[in-house]
Amino acid sequence: MTITAEHRRLQEAHDHEHEIHWKQWGPYLSERAWGTVREDYSANGTAWEYLPHDHARSKAYRWGEDGLAGLSDRGQYLCFALALWNGHDPILKERLFGLTGNEGNHGEDVKEYYFYLDNTPTHSYMQMLYKYPQRAYPYVDLIEENRRRGRNDFEYELLDTGIFDDNRYFDVMVEYAKAGAEDVLIRIRATNRGGDAAELTLLPTLWFRNTWSWGYAAGPMKDVSGKPRLYTERAAMITAEHPLLGTVHLYADGSPEIIFTENETNNERLYGTPNASRYTKDAFHRYLINGETAAINPAQTGTKAAAVYKLLIAAGETETLTLRLTAAEQPDPFSGFDALFTERMHEADDFYQALQAEGMTDDQRRVQRQAWAGMLWSKQLYYYDVEQWLAGDPINTPPPERYNGRNHHWQHLNNFDILSMPDKWEYPWYAGWDLAFHCIPLALVDPAFAKAQLLLLTREWYMHPNGQLPAYEWAFSDVNPPVQAWAAWHVYQIDGMQDRVFLKRIFNKMLLNFTWWVNRKDPDGNNVFQGGFLGLDNISLFDRSAALPTGGSINQSDGTAWMGFYCLVMLNIALELAKDDPPYEDMAVKFYEHFLWIAVAISGSARGGMGLWDETDGFFYDVLQLPDGTAHPLKVRSLVGLMPLIAVETVGQETMDRFGNFARSIQWLREHRPHLADNLASVQIPGYGSAHLFAIPKQERLRSVLRYMLDENEFLSPYGLRSISKIHETPYELQVEGQSFSIEYWPAESRGSLFGGNSNWRGPVWFPINYLLIEALWKYHRYYGDDFKVECPTGSGQMMTLKEVANDLAQRLTRIFLRDEGGRRPVFGGIDRFQNDPHWRDYILFHEYFHGDNGAGLGANHQTGWTGLVADLLNREGHFGVW
Repeated sequence: MTITAEHRRLQEAHDHEHEIHWKQWGPYLSERAWGTVREDYSANGTAWEYLPHDHARSKAYRWGEDGLAGLSDRGQYLCFALALWNGHDPILKERLFGLTGNEGNHGEDVKEYYFYLDNTPTHSYMQMLYKYPQRAYPYVDLIEENRRRGRNDFEYELLDTGIFDDNRYFDVMVEYAKAGAEDVLIRIRATNRGGDAAELTLLPTLWFRNTWSWGYAAGPMKDVSGKPRLYTERAAMITAEHPLLGTVHLYADGSPEIIFTENETNNERLYGTPNASRYTKDAFHRYLINGETAAINPAQTGTKAAAVYKLLIAAGETETLTLRLTAAEQPDPFSGFDALFTERMHEADDFYQALQAEGMTDDQRRVQRQAWAGMLWSKQLYYYDVEQWLAGDPINTPPPERYNGRNHHWQHLNNFDILSMPDKWEYPWYAGWDLAFHCIPLALVDPAFAKAQLLLLTREWYMHPNGQLPAYEWAFSDVNPPVQAWAAWHVYQIDGMQDRVFLKRIFNKMLLNFTWWVNRKDPDGNNVFQGGFLGLDNISLFDRSAALPTGGSINQSDGTAWMGFYCLVMLNIALELAKDDPPYEDMAVKFYEHFLWIAVAISGSARGGMGLWDETDGFFYDVLQLPDGTAHPLKVRSLVGLMPLIAVETVGQETMDRFGNFARSIQWLREHRPHLADNLASVQIPGYGSAHLFAIPKQERLRSVLRYMLDENEFLSPYGLRSISKIHETPYELQVEGQSFSIEYWPAESRGSLFGGNSNWRGPVWFPINYLLIEALWKYHRYYGDDFKVECPTGSGQMMTLKEVANDLAQRLTRIFLRDEGGRRPVFGGIDRFQNDPHWRDYILFHEYFHGDNGAGLGANHQTGWTGLVADLLNREGHFGVW
């Protein structure tokens, strides 16, 4: 592979002896700090209501900042972002607007249009587009109309309001290019897409995160760094002085007005109490929109400052602003500015050209590059000290109910790191299992960052002392699928299979986590696991994280399959580590034996046990066990029944020969515990290419499940595998002890309120599980080879090998984003502007999930996190589907 300038910067950033801090500045601002758990000091955990959007412009944040197309240092001490005003909006546009979880008819939802177009791993070049209407933003209309609509209605989007009619909007392109590790050039280009000249005020804004107002004495701590200051000594320049960062200058080209205030709460507006400072956070809003000249500080100093550019942009024309944020004084700050931008853009092209597979179409390259851009733009400083948050600050004593409220069991958790967010507006907090999937596409561009992300979650300031990994800030104790070890194995492979230290560190911590799973989620000790909702939200008849209305418990097909999957990943890692460290071979034996017991339990061949395999239907189901001992299979055909397929691994004959103790232990178990293998795939007989198969279903059971999975009337859609079978368009109903329960196929948004109703696992296509099933099919192919064929689609008469099925599924997923023969992208559904407008149609949104029938994007529309797996799928597609 060609070593480009960006590759060299990555090497310099990770060279511990000669490190250059290329990642010191990056897109580490959140896009929403309001409405988060961290900022919530209410008695009952009402985070959305405690700090709503209307308060955000006036209240200083405690735990982190937000902004539009923003940049900060990695400690988020000094922040830069763009604010805008079109002369009509009732609010200065300093942050993105969206509905709260209680306002939207399908939960929280951002109501803006913005696109991550480019980014490099060191953030040497970044590009983001924001579409800003020229009419007054319809805040009230969006809230009231969405509140009026029900679960069965479409969401009311910004385009639906008509605000973009006649192209009356600005395309605002924000770009960053690094001249050095602490020298960032900034270019902002505003294009009037309308037919008439229009006014636009742009405020490139610089401010400090408030670390001084919480009642602590000054000192070198994250919260307590002494009060910094911004000031100006010459025209069009702002100087920032910070006790930890030192001195930084912002140069603004032209002759803008420079205005100052403090990043302090406007208590008078919010609470009717006196302000601590005459100048408050919302001063620029009051100055521009209300005409309050006294709101800004005439002394030209403070902790928040902006350069004010008042523009009149002719129809179809573009105005350009240039700024420079640098630690060194620049006598001629804009000399060579355009040439440097051009150079960094070419270097970004070179970097991605070196990564992208030959033979990819231009459209595939576009989609893949924007997927990576979204991943890299979604980095954010995540700051949350639970013990301190529960206790409150010296100036703020929270209600006593909080001590027994949200996250009170996680007082060891103290996070202050750059983390990959699922979506910096809808989910501006890390999620344990999302993050694992993020690391696959991230490892293709920056394996060191991907490894660091996985290690972070295992550190003692994240992982619970009992071994549980944190889920997400709304409930760290929720149980997510155990995918971290799997992700670590993949990242290790992508990185060249050389970093055994990384692999060993992950493995040792995963031993703690595996033990937590066994002790906490297999309460009866029968190797059938419960686990709760396991990230699949509303996929079940019941809320699997709550006490059942029937009493009893659910033996979960997916929970048990996840543990079989976990065993095989740990077995694989143990064998890899045993190449240099022989005692790890013993751990491989341990995980093989544990896998056998789990596989036997799920298959129903354990002595005296009830499995989760239904012989009549030929499918895996959850089983409801009632307090009286009776058991009821929950015959819902969903991903829950497909998950046992992912518990599969192949081991080559060379490995079996190399590790004699491991091979002999397998033989002993088969000879002395034959009942453990009654219904399992064979590990004894080598298959295609002398591979040995470790898997739950034998060949006939695999075929049976695949018949359902590849049936277009069940799981198989033109755009991947549905989360629940289409056969449930006719609802499945269950009667238990006089109570009635039902579940129905919903291909689009959720029609119920379970888990907030802001996601739906009852029909749509989700990338992470599709990805795991595609990988599993490749593994089965390694064993069964080209002679094993199945009908795909079921009933079509077309026979495919499992490798061909896997590649077909991958192409169905990537097809969501690519133009079809008519030039339309399924992800955009029936939205004409996105399908046909040249200023919209090539800006890709990577949604959280996708319509089960037509592939349209649903849920969070910037969930580039695990949907960013499309970058990896396109990469493999370009290399002929190699896994």
